[in-house]
Amino acid sequence: MAGTTLQHTDVDGVDGGVGLTALLVAAARAIETRRHDSLARDVYAEHFVRAAPACADWPVRIEQVPAGDDDPLWGRFARYFGLRTRVLDDFLLHSVTAGARQVVLLGAGLDTRAFRLDLPSDCVVHELDRAGVLDFKQRVLSGLSAVPRVKRIPVPVDLRADWVGALKTAGFDTAAPSVWLAEGLLFYLPGPVETYLIDSVARLAAEGSALAFEAKLEKDLLAYRDSPIYASTREQIGIDLLHLFDKGPRPDSVGDLTAGGWSASMHTPFDFTLRHGRGPLPEPNDALEGNRWVFAHKPQP
Repeated sequence: MAGTTLQHTDVDGVDGGVGLTALLVAAARAIETRRHDSLARDVYAEHFVRAAPACADWPVRIEQVPAGDDDPLWGRFARYFGLRTRVLDDFLLHSVTAGARQVVLLGAGLDTRAFRLDLPSDCVVHELDRAGVLDFKQRVLSGLSAVPRVKRIPVPVDLRADWVGALKTAGFDTAAPSVWLAEGLLFYLPGPVETYLIDSVARLAAEGSALAFEAKLEKDLLAYRDSPIYASTREQIGIDLLHLFDKGPRPDSVGDLTAGGWSASMHTPFDFTLRHGRGPLPEPNDALEGNRWVFAHKPQP
């Protein structure tokens, strides 16, 4: 890990870099929450958006978007984030039903699952992210007098540093089943950092654990620079996702997990659009076509 650097992401809070993308996703969740056919509800998301000067004029409901669902950013892309939230909510809830009582959110951002999901009372949620992001989130939630439904342990750490040690120090039990989420994280990390992260999860997770993460398969990300989603995000709110994504080769994390005895399945987001009856569908020059959602399980002996 020594000497590894992220590209253009070294802003500790939510005012720039990858931290600002956490606000983008929060705005998408706010819009999803207000839809009549909502796939996921997050009553806190709107408050994050309104608390940050960088996004004071962003919409928090689709009626505030002149083009409505035809807007590539606040229509299609936001619906993608809403679908992703629902799918990972379902994965987490299924995993705790199967016995996991430890939840680890890698790059937690403005995730509020500890507050909004009906998790078992003996669950523990570890949220790993940079101190600036977690501090911003805590300020907003404290201002709302929000109370988590389960034990919540923020772990302020850079995922390029010794996050494994920080997680263990925070009380993570390597002998008990766990469920891990890496939502919208890995494509910001250099390949070696992703490999270290996935290998560490595989090492720390007891049998009966589960992991979900998002990957991108494109060999040339810049081929999609003019796609409606990336262009609209860049032009409307100044977030150049392709500037933030790591451009190096991606590791075969699914192959690494299966070689280590995990079972894993890989899906396109469109698979879940069809399952739920709403969400993005393929279109020409589609920045989403290389996105994959991976679900892995470490079997019991």
